[in-house]
Amino acid sequence: MLKVENLSISYKNSSILKDINFSLKESEIIALTGKNGSGKSSIFRFITGLIEAQNGSVILNDKLLSKNGEHIVSAENRKIGMVFQDYSLFPHMNVYKNISFGIKHLNKNQRDKRIKKLLQLVNLTNFEKYFTENLSGGEQQRIAIARALAPEPKILLLDEPFSSIDKDEKPNIMKDLKNILKTTKTSAIFITHHQDEIDTLANRTIKIVNGVISY
Repeated sequence: MLKVENLSISYKNSSILKDINFSLKESEIIALTGKNGSGKSSIFRFITGLIEAQNGSVILNDKLLSKNGEHIVSAENRKIGMVFQDYSLFPHMNVYKNISFGIKHLNKNQRDKRIKKLLQLVNLTNFEKYFTENLSGGEQQRIAIARALAPEPKILLLDEPFSSIDKDEKPNIMKDLKNILKTTKTSAIFITHHQDEIDTLANRTIKIVNGVISY
């Protein structure tokens, strides 16, 4: 489904990633691990089209998105969703407006139906009018997941999605995320440092050590 080939990234003559190659299958969930600064987030930013590289290609469903470190398809047209560890929600907007941010091309009836379905999926039915600053960390992350899924991405990338969630909420969020990905048939890669997250969610693990994949 997704292939990352020969990815190499350097900053100021310092090598961050060296010849990274891996693939993601349909409906698969991969845990991406490694020490802080190992290049995990750089892999995500290249896949999503936010940064270029010295070398590397991204292929999604046989379509070439990036080649030789340069992007052919823009970030907004990649059908790849992103969930951040700090939620990145708009505090001045209610839940409805936050989720609808990436689906403004739909008419209001279509948006209403999509948002209602997504809120049911993340177990936050009837939360449309709530402002995100009044929600718990777990609720905010559920909204962030719903927003990322709203444009119906082929793949979801999650950067340490549980790091800001209360430990009492975390088990339910992990369980629900796994069910959401299964229900929507969405493939995913998530960055983590925690074995419980790997055990709960991942089909397999890719570990980055000194800029290369460790086998």
